[in-house]
Amino acid sequence: MLTLTSPVETPWHRLSAGTKLAALAAGTVGLFALKTPEALALALAGVAVLHLPGGRIFAAHALRMLRPLWPFVAVVALWHLWTGEARAGAVVLLRMVTAVAAANLVTMTTRLSDMLSVFEWLARPLAPLIPPRRLALAFALVIRFLPAMALTMARLHEAWRARSPRRPGWRVLVPGVLAALDDADHAADALRARGGTD
Repeated sequence: MLTLTSPVETPWHRLSAGTKLAALAAGTVGLFALKTPEALALALAGVAVLHLPGGRIFAAHALRMLRPLWPFVAVVALWHLWTGEARAGAVVLLRMVTAVAAANLVTMTTRLSDMLSVFEWLARPLAPLIPPRRLALAFALVIRFLPAMALTMARLHEAWRARSPRRPGWRVLVPGVLAALDDADHAADALRARGGTD
């Protein structure tokens, strides 16, 4: 759960966590300034090119990390096709996939400890209210847990489809929640074993 960094070395691994997180924030804001499918398709192609230095294995892993997104893509696409707003739907989908792919790239090339240091530095003004390290750890864990939870839900869907012709729907919600609680327990145990957050 705490080691989503790719073992495949890329040039992006050598950049500082602060630089990558700042670029991600600026790039995500920039995506909302792009209003046409053509411009957003170019942005997605640019993010795809950024994965190439890692080679085939790195790119394949990045594609697998996007797999949980496809059900949402299908729902949004079908809705916009049904309402006759295919172009608007393409804008929404391209923006979403590009943002998630860029975030995954940062996650795959940044160690949790480095990300934690950046968030701790950003949280220093809040020191009188809450210890910066605890707040930083909360932010870093959210970033780490989200893609891992999406992957868990995708696996639950696949397991259901392998055993039943019916759509899983809400039936995988309880196992998903239990898996999240189990992961949280393991993460808490790991933190306590390493001395906690102080």
